[in-house]
Amino acid sequence: MALQVPLAFKQGQGELWQIIAWNSGGLWQLEESISYRGLLGDQSRTRKEGDPASYGFLIAQLHEAPLDLFDSELIPVLPEGCPSGTTEVTLTVRDDLQGEEITWIRCSEGNLATLKTSGAGPDQDALRVIQAAILVRDFTEGRNFISAYSGSVPFGTLDRGEDSGARLEEPVAFFSEKEGSLDTPDGWVSFWRAHTGDPRARPPVVDWANEMVFVAAVGRREEAGDSVEIHRVLQTGEETRITIFELVPGDFCSPAARDHYPVHIVVAPRTLLPVRFSDLVTERFPCGF
Repeated sequence: MALQVPLAFKQGQGELWQIIAWNSGGLWQLEESISYRGLLGDQSRTRKEGDPASYGFLIAQLHEAPLDLFDSELIPVLPEGCPSGTTEVTLTVRDDLQGEEITWIRCSEGNLATLKTSGAGPDQDALRVIQAAILVRDFTEGRNFISAYSGSVPFGTLDRGEDSGARLEEPVAFFSEKEGSLDTPDGWVSFWRAHTGDPRARPPVVDWANEMVFVAAVGRREEAGDSVEIHRVLQTGEETRITIFELVPGDFCSPAARDHYPVHIVVAPRTLLPVRFSDLVTERFPCGF
């Protein structure tokens, strides 16, 4: 099952993708990604052991009233697609033994956490498809599911890497001093050239009247494999708070000693000032057993 959720903020347009893959053995995986103007900002993935009986119960409900998605009179995919600003919900059932697959696509409102049949469309049968999608969520993540990107403004990656030539010791935000001004912020061009190591490099195009740039940086790291990422861009009422994660090799890893300056550079619609970067959250990732 996949949800393509539009994210609109002032003049900025982005997307949230939420995909649940669930097999008959009970194992399921949730993948989420957030983007802005076609640029991937961040993605997360969780995998859990589920209940095979719940999967079987879901499939049974898909074959029975009131859902009965396999009804020969139900059109799986409508040619007109979803209206702008609505969520596209795609539900696919695949039988690997029989080599068969069927996909239903309908429209609704909200994301995986807030999906409701009241926004289903464009036809009456959409109620059945959206209800089936809600059941997939309830049987896997549960009704109290909260997205990894809940409340986030859309954002997209301009660049990321384990070693920036700018050698920043802390995160920084770039934005025009006056809202609505096209003036390039002080330090942006010099930062980009230092970051790339090219004194003539041209920075990516940014609409400074409506956008801003955040750079996640944690200073020097002494082991290869350390990286940093912006996870969410939240407006808390009077400010914008940026959540930063540092990914560090976990146990059973033997990273090489190497001084480097990891960064993640993103562009987002202009948000409220001031900008505050949250306390660094460290996550360890496995690399062996």
